[in-house]
Amino acid sequence: MNSIASMKNALLHLFYPHVCAGCGSDALPRDSQLCFLCLQELPVTGFERHCNNPVEKIFSGRLQFEAATAFCYFSKQAALQHILHQFKYGGNRALGRQLGIAFGQAVKKSDRFNTIDAIVPLPLHSVRERKRGYNQAAVLAESIAEVMEVPVWEDIVHRVAATATQTKKNRVERWQNMQGKFFIAENQKAAGKHLLLIDDVVTTGATLEACGSVLLNMPGVRLSIAALCYASD
Repeated sequence: MNSIASMKNALLHLFYPHVCAGCGSDALPRDSQLCFLCLQELPVTGFERHCNNPVEKIFSGRLQFEAATAFCYFSKQAALQHILHQFKYGGNRALGRQLGIAFGQAVKKSDRFNTIDAIVPLPLHSVRERKRGYNQAAVLAESIAEVMEVPVWEDIVHRVAATATQTKKNRVERWQNMQGKFFIAENQKAAGKHLLLIDDVVTTGATLEACGSVLLNMPGVRLSIAALCYASD
């Protein structure tokens, strides 16, 4: 049995070499998706330690929230863009898990997030999830929840329809595109709880705002927000 497993691993590494998702280097630990240099150079924000950080400023006056943060700064043409693409579109779920664990460790150290009862990944419409293979926000949520020792509740909010990409839309168009796209599916267990809503990237905050507003309709819910990456307009 061990020889069969070894053969499978050898074939897997032949066709899918274990190289760094950031720079392509093969000098990385066996259980890591990123080499030491790429890990060290992740543009970590430290937002989780500070009130009125750039992510909180996005939602200020638009959404009632307890705290908001993002793990890394995102910029086009930077290594993180390639890393995020590998996770989101390249099927590298293990990479998302590794990033989620690192993010969870940062959030857990902050007393601003120490009353979280459950984590809610931003829903991905079933059509898009089947095409992609998984919901990237759910992968992050599961890893962060593992570190924070809280449950993940994917079943309380659903997405009504697959929306057109937000990438080329301005702030107003993004907000309009997301109206009425989420609905509460199960609200009994969430009543009175502090929920952490998770997504991979926050730019204008339109999608998170739309989903967060729906979650806040449940009785007594408190909301915090976290994204893996913060991309300024």
